[in-house]
Amino acid sequence: MTPRLRLVPALAAALLALTACAAESPTGTGDATEPQRGGTLVYGVPDDFGCMDPQQVSSNDAINMTRPLVASLTSQNPETGEIEPWLATEWEVSDESTHFTFTLLDDATFADGSRIDAEAVVANIDGILALGSASSLGAGYLSGLEAVTATDDFTVTFEFSTPRADFLQATTTQTLGLISVDSTTASQADRCAGNFVGSGPFTLQRYEQDTIAELAGRDDYAWPPASSENQGAPYLDELHFAVIPESSTLTGTLLSNQIQASNNISALDQEIFAERGYELDQRANPGMAYGFLPNFEGDVASDPAVRDAISHGIDREAVVELLTPLDRPATSVLSDTTPYYTDYSDELAYDPEFAEATLDEAGWEVGADGIREKDGQRLTFTIDFWQPTADVLQLVQQQLKQIGVDMQLKQTTLAQQLGTLGDGSRDFWWVNSTRADPSVTQNLLGPNAQFDEHRPTDDIDTRIDRVNQVSDPDERQEATDDLVEQILAEDAVIPVMQLSTTIVSAPGTHGIAFDASSRIDFHSAWMEQN
Repeated sequence: MTPRLRLVPALAAALLALTACAAESPTGTGDATEPQRGGTLVYGVPDDFGCMDPQQVSSNDAINMTRPLVASLTSQNPETGEIEPWLATEWEVSDESTHFTFTLLDDATFADGSRIDAEAVVANIDGILALGSASSLGAGYLSGLEAVTATDDFTVTFEFSTPRADFLQATTTQTLGLISVDSTTASQADRCAGNFVGSGPFTLQRYEQDTIAELAGRDDYAWPPASSENQGAPYLDELHFAVIPESSTLTGTLLSNQIQASNNISALDQEIFAERGYELDQRANPGMAYGFLPNFEGDVASDPAVRDAISHGIDREAVVELLTPLDRPATSVLSDTTPYYTDYSDELAYDPEFAEATLDEAGWEVGADGIREKDGQRLTFTIDFWQPTADVLQLVQQQLKQIGVDMQLKQTTLAQQLGTLGDGSRDFWWVNSTRADPSVTQNLLGPNAQFDEHRPTDDIDTRIDRVNQVSDPDERQEATDDLVEQILAEDAVIPVMQLSTTIVSAPGTHGIAFDASSRIDFHSAWMEQN
């Protein structure tokens, strides 16, 4: 057990202390090539969101902290997007994508030694449904579920009322990861406090909210996914998550080896780490790229000419230059790590002359201050945002002003934004949605999306339904392309940039990887031992 962290108060202090601290570093020289067992890896996060239950959490950092605690029925290969066996050895999907049957391993166990069987799967699904809104992701993954049945000890069947071709991918997630039968009936608060038994490669040993979570590797864990580099028990003895809210302090603790890795280092500070020999590993998050979601009933966004002009008035290449050299502009509604992605760069080309001509033709005339007007209405709207993307939005603001569009910016909190969902008060939202499946589009555009007032045409609904109906890869590719082309034709989403995650690891720290959803995978992580 490592001692509680003494946090360096500022980046400058960490830089001054770096040479002295390096000698005390728990990491090695970076020369080892074969994984070594043992050691404690401390990973820095800015917030733990007050919950360690993988079935309840939904934020990226909370998912990264809880993912090691549970195994899932299936896994998704991060290189190919293919669904692979994990706790389930095989499965069958009905032609209409409404029935799913899984055959389970017969020797997998929870951390307390109890077996993982079909009844345990049923108990978990019932427990997730009982959580209701406390499991926001689970509610979506299980929408339309009519029954889940244990047909024998190691066979379980799911029946849906509507086609759910995306459900197979849902079974790869930590939300549908398994906890012991007894744990499924524990209270929400107890489960958030870590009082449950998981099925994953690590177990939770201690959790102090807003301070630290200490996980230990399971020596008996022997059922990793086929694509995992490590096919046995975790290499690490312990995996700790240190909660460090302040950005410069997080950077300082990594530079001084008080933590060994983090994916929350700012783009500017990443350059410092690269110069000092730290490893930087970046991956775009799959799903819908960051962009603007128009309100089809809004004062200005309801005009298709405005939506089209805004899309072509954004220089996406210039936007990502504000980020890191590894970041990429949006080239589709979907990011390029999403299964069934197709490049639509030509549809999103920067063309301010076309944008201006489109607005001219639609009757938006340039006013005395350069902002366009039509029938006495100024072409202006406000973007409320809580994300750390102020620089990006300020540049887009400047670009749109050049074509006569006035985009005002207002920084808020996530809670404030959630409180106004569906009230019709905004012309545009600044959003993204992460999931390694093209069905992610229904999160923002589907009939049950929270952004009801932003509803586009029925043509998009029909195409979303088609993506959910077909499981054949070729048919699903065709259905996805058809959907994305319709979204772009209506400018129902105006994609700007791909959200990405960068893991910064200290010398001597190896094997921290991304899963298919660009969450962090620690099963193959290892530390060089002095």
